[in-house]
Amino acid sequence: MSHEENLKKYEELHALSLNDPAKFWGEIAEKGIYWKKKWDKVLDDSDAPFYKWFIGGITNTCYNAVDRWVEKFPDKPAYIWYSELDEEEIISYKDLLTRVNKCAAVLKDLGVKKGDRIVIYLPMIPEAAIAMLACVRIGAIHSVVFAGFSVRSLAVRVDDSEPQLVICADGGVRGGKSVDLKKIVDDTLETTKYKVPHVLVVDRGLVKHEMIDGRDKYWNELIKKKDDDTFIEPEWLESTEPSYILYTSGTTGMPKGVLRDTGGHLVALYHSMKSIFNTDTEDVYFATSDIGWVVGHSYIIYGPLFKGCTSIIYEGTPVYPDPSAWFKIIEKYKVNTVFSAPTAFRILRKYDEKYITDNDLSSLRTIYLAGEPLDKPTYEWMASVLGGVNIIDNYWQTETGWPILANPFGVAPLKIKPGSPTKPMWGWNLLVVDYFGDEEEKGNKGYLVAIPPTPPGVLLTVYKNDERYKKSYYEAFSDNFYFTTGDYGIEDEDGYFFVLGRADEVIKVAGHRLGTGEMEAVVSAHPKVAEVSCIGVEDEVKGQVPIVMVVLKEGYQGSKELENEIKSSIREKIGPVATPKAVYFAQALPKTRSGKVIRRAIKNIAEGKDPGDLSTIEDRSTIMAIRKLIEDYE
Repeated sequence: MSHEENLKKYEELHALSLNDPAKFWGEIAEKGIYWKKKWDKVLDDSDAPFYKWFIGGITNTCYNAVDRWVEKFPDKPAYIWYSELDEEEIISYKDLLTRVNKCAAVLKDLGVKKGDRIVIYLPMIPEAAIAMLACVRIGAIHSVVFAGFSVRSLAVRVDDSEPQLVICADGGVRGGKSVDLKKIVDDTLETTKYKVPHVLVVDRGLVKHEMIDGRDKYWNELIKKKDDDTFIEPEWLESTEPSYILYTSGTTGMPKGVLRDTGGHLVALYHSMKSIFNTDTEDVYFATSDIGWVVGHSYIIYGPLFKGCTSIIYEGTPVYPDPSAWFKIIEKYKVNTVFSAPTAFRILRKYDEKYITDNDLSSLRTIYLAGEPLDKPTYEWMASVLGGVNIIDNYWQTETGWPILANPFGVAPLKIKPGSPTKPMWGWNLLVVDYFGDEEEKGNKGYLVAIPPTPPGVLLTVYKNDERYKKSYYEAFSDNFYFTTGDYGIEDEDGYFFVLGRADEVIKVAGHRLGTGEMEAVVSAHPKVAEVSCIGVEDEVKGQVPIVMVVLKEGYQGSKELENEIKSSIREKIGPVATPKAVYFAQALPKTRSGKVIRRAIKNIAEGKDPGDLSTIEDRSTIMAIRKLIEDYE
């Protein structure tokens, strides 16, 4: 079909999702999800902004992910686990059901019941998926915490969720190094106000550790005692009952516990797999994220299994033992769809293209990218190196659970505009508004908001804090009732949206408000630049001034001449007021293990302060290197 025909189809479907959500979502829910009891009403918006979906419906997340596929294809791989140490485990749907039932039985033996919270602090191993599925099978609420968060970060989440149980491993591996996870859990539980009754430890034989009598038990031993025919009947839940808590990792204040429902979550993810990600039952899906983040929940553990396909679980980094790591996985397992982040490919851009092109990528149809804006140079580089592979941007948040903006590639593929995540997805009625909440003209920058109700799968509330939920997402504009994303955006004349980054990532230089994303886009276009981060630092005269951290492509070195080129390009493209105070050439930027630049740490170092909490950092040596760069700058 032509672009015009696809555009018409998209517009009809999108309009239906806004004008008759009961019909749109009701048909999807009936077709794609198993319900023990059908719902009485699709949407209850009587207590806005607490929107509830599929009222009266009864279902179970684990049943829809595992049980229902066992009769159809018991031997088909549900998960393929691969480690950077060249370890592999292929788990069929039948095997997965057996292992989930055993784990569910162990949880019940430990006193876990419906509604109890369980903190999961595990690396990217099969037991993580099994634990999550076992929780939702018995109606327990899992709270997965990124295995790498510090004692302080883990403690905050334990105290807020008050779990019956913490599940951890002795250790994990990343970049060829072992990480002592059990020690972090032990130290955490010494500091928490809430006292956790049980700790279940997956012993991988990686790290020596202590076991606390009466509290700690080995996963391996308890699971081994369960027979292969162990069966735990799924806990059939109301659609609106919670499935999990996932804490947002905000830079300030207490992290928000995003509370997800059961039925809406099932329906939204099931539909997104085909309509957005063009993924069918026979496909192999590889999301490169971590279970500690929302992409790991939605598109490693749950979404692919709701569709009955195969999901890759990878424990490792994209560049260890070398930058071909992901592409070897794609070749080995004939991956069809990849979901990743632009940052990862900006890192890969630094290396020789042979690490990608020397692998057979003929199975790969599409790479989807999210987590931050996809800059045009990275898009063009990917398109060039990967040949006929589609490169598709999409945009969403922990709170939404699935894409807000995307290209509906499975039902009506639209033209790609580099830098744009395309158009609003089903149920999202998006606007770009000004400071007062009035709609901006096309092409003008403003705040990206949505007219409620939000579609299925979006957070129910902030765990234990309804007031914070309302204040954070619905009270930014006093005269208008919007769901607020907290991001800047632009809508162009064709109805395509461009996301410009967080509305709070603004530098105010001598009274002028400058977006860091705009400056980064200018620098990224330089042919020698692989990565860039622009930061505002304190200045006695101007209030703030920009500095720029640049990582160059392999084979290039920083120089005063190159620094002046970069400064000139910003001056010409944005204006003299945006000229950076300094351009620093770094070997690497400090990032979280999910690939996001820790801007706060760079800002603090540049201002002579302590870098702050580095619990999520991938490589601590980057902090020392950046401090030295700033100290030695002339």
